[in-house]
Amino acid sequence: MSNRAVLEVIALDEEDAVAAQTGGADRLELVTDMAADGLTPSRTGFAAIRAAVDIPLRVMLRLTDGFAAGDVDALVGRALDLREAGADEFVLGFLTPDGEPDLVAVERLIAVLDGARWTFHRAIDRAADRDGLRKRLADLPGLDTYLTAGAATGVDDGLATLKAEAARTGEPGYEARILVGGGLRLDHLPELRAAGLDAFHIGGAARPQGWAAPVSAAAVRTWREALDA
Repeated sequence: MSNRAVLEVIALDEEDAVAAQTGGADRLELVTDMAADGLTPSRTGFAAIRAAVDIPLRVMLRLTDGFAAGDVDALVGRALDLREAGADEFVLGFLTPDGEPDLVAVERLIAVLDGARWTFHRAIDRAADRDGLRKRLADLPGLDTYLTAGAATGVDDGLATLKAEAARTGEPGYEARILVGGGLRLDHLPELRAAGLDAFHIGGAARPQGWAAPVSAAAVRTWREALDA
């Protein structure tokens, strides 16, 4: 079995997607509107990216900035539309105002995802109780990944949490893979890899010229080479 680490890159359009795949990304997270921290792309946007690359695509399900579900009926409609267009992996995660997992919203969405694999995103970093959240979500179908920095403020402050959670892999609530992202830098990788973490997510780090510029294949390749070293 390969021990190659997973590298996931945020893509906004097909240009991003092609550059990320060229640079060595294993998977893309598809979003639109990064000014709102990443919202659900359109069906046509998804279709264009799906036609442009052949690596797995995880599609964001979020219609408003933040971690509240908002209009769940609208979310369900978008999820159904994307499923019909061929989307088969997703990213989602919602909290109640008191920082508990919004199981009503999450369960409504995964019911229409019909077994598709999905990531619970960085809402976990804002949860009132990380361990409790993991255990409440543990039996939901399709959940195979947590995107987390270990702390709301980013990987710098979350390193200890990430390493502690990695050490619990396989325990109830800790079966899903940890995908490290949120202020992630290349200099974090040796410590994280030594702790057994093997999946990494980058957005701005793939765009040296900022979010107004496309993904740089060269920047992604730098991360690929660092992970493969």
